[in-house]
Amino acid sequence: MRKKEFIQIFEEKQVRTVWNAEQEKWYISIVDVIAILTDSVDPNAYWRKLKQRLKAEGNETVTNCHGLKMQAMDGKMRMTDVVDTEQLFRMIQSIPSPKAEPFKLWLAQVASERLDEMQDPELSIDRALDQYLKLGYSENWINQRLKSMEIRKELTDEWKNRGLKEGQQFATLTDIITKAWAGKTTKEYKVFKGLKKENLRDNMTNTELILNMLAEASTKDISQATNPKDFEESKKVAEQGGNVAKVALKELESRTGKKVVSSLNAKSVLGIDKSKKKKDE
Repeated sequence: MRKKEFIQIFEEKQVRTVWNAEQEKWYISIVDVIAILTDSVDPNAYWRKLKQRLKAEGNETVTNCHGLKMQAMDGKMRMTDVVDTEQLFRMIQSIPSPKAEPFKLWLAQVASERLDEMQDPELSIDRALDQYLKLGYSENWINQRLKSMEIRKELTDEWKNRGLKEGQQFATLTDIITKAWAGKTTKEYKVFKGLKKENLRDNMTNTELILNMLAEASTKDISQATNPKDFEESKKVAEQGGNVAKVALKELESRTGKKVVSSLNAKSVLGIDKSKKKKDE
């Protein structure tokens, strides 16, 4: 099935979700919901006990839930029990929590918004803008980030047109591009910035974002100009595109005397420090 993982935010807590484009359904991580509703120190243990009880009661929701690979706290993809929104609404009835009703309202809104975005893709851009503003990003950074999404989409469309496969092939090409200009694979870059499951681009400085955009835009342009015939040829193109940005990086560093690739992340440089934000409010 065609699916894409998203991180949703409820009361500043993350909920891992997967959108199934064929079924037009959200699948939600059960343990993430339990962590929010119960404030349990061990949501996995809570879920194991709840699952045993519901199975003993013959609850169909538990019988029908299944596992999907999602990114865990350590950054690795691990099997996670998920349910669709309808199943989750029923399951929430079994979890005593004062947050149950506001969570159900939030969940209904998330489902509705996704269907709206399918009819009008510009809505997803508007909502992304609103969410970044609420998190504390500067308007200048947000403009760069939204532009980077557009450029990334153009690049992945080009790869699809070449018959390349989403998933491992896209990830490999992205690593080649990033390694060429930044000297690090995506994983190495995230470790350097102290990230786990956070989005790397959401934690780049303006300059890093601009150079990454240059690398991806150059890769797309070179691919369209040279017409690579297969994955191996596309790998060479990816390195060439990344090298365009590397030239710009070296020139900038020589003139400023400062390294461009930075260990700074969103919390430290873009104003997203939740503990500080709460004190200020």
